[in-house]
Amino acid sequence: MARVTIFAGHYGSGKTQIAVNWALRLRAAGDSVILCDLDIVNPYFRTADCIEPLREAGVRLIASPLANTNVENASLPADVSAVFDNLDHKAVLDVGGDDRGMLALGRYANRLRGDDYDLWMVANPYRPLAATPELAMELLREMESAAGLSFTGLVANPNIGRDTTVQTVAAARPYMRQLSALSGLPVVMTCIRRDLADDGMQPNLFPIDIFANRFQI
Repeated sequence: MARVTIFAGHYGSGKTQIAVNWALRLRAAGDSVILCDLDIVNPYFRTADCIEPLREAGVRLIASPLANTNVENASLPADVSAVFDNLDHKAVLDVGGDDRGMLALGRYANRLRGDDYDLWMVANPYRPLAATPELAMELLREMESAAGLSFTGLVANPNIGRDTTVQTVAAARPYMRQLSALSGLPVVMTCIRRDLADDGMQPNLFPIDIFANRFQI
């Protein structure tokens, strides 16, 4: 497992929920963990919304001081260098949902190339921006170009919010197989809400807990 895991994806893909769950999983396995919020695109669900479970687990959160406020800002947190300076920590990065968001990651491309990292694209086939594998591929290439880094894997996150069922997740398999074929990247895991998870469903299943969104009605 890479020292640095980066989650990026289209708007509404669910990458922040996955990044938080991944950080908690690493911590539960005994690793020292830093979770860094580089999402300067979407102020409506931030890792800072999950600060209590992260603090209780002992995960260090690096986020803009203006996250979790009504102030929208396009600045990066000041302590990002801790990701690269603390080599005894595993690091999880949550990156903005388009090519503009990936520009933020591109600021650290040289340091990442000298480190052990995975850059995973989160894909939700039920979102309009990635409704087909071809659209997802366009987004993938745009994000790679903006960051100056190549993706190393795909994360399937097929969901339609509260209405998600086991069938919702299973129906996304052909989509992910096609996206994998187009990109040449493996599907490293499929995310599913924990209460729907069944070990017999498919390989590489990653059950996740859904943390409250303070803007959710």
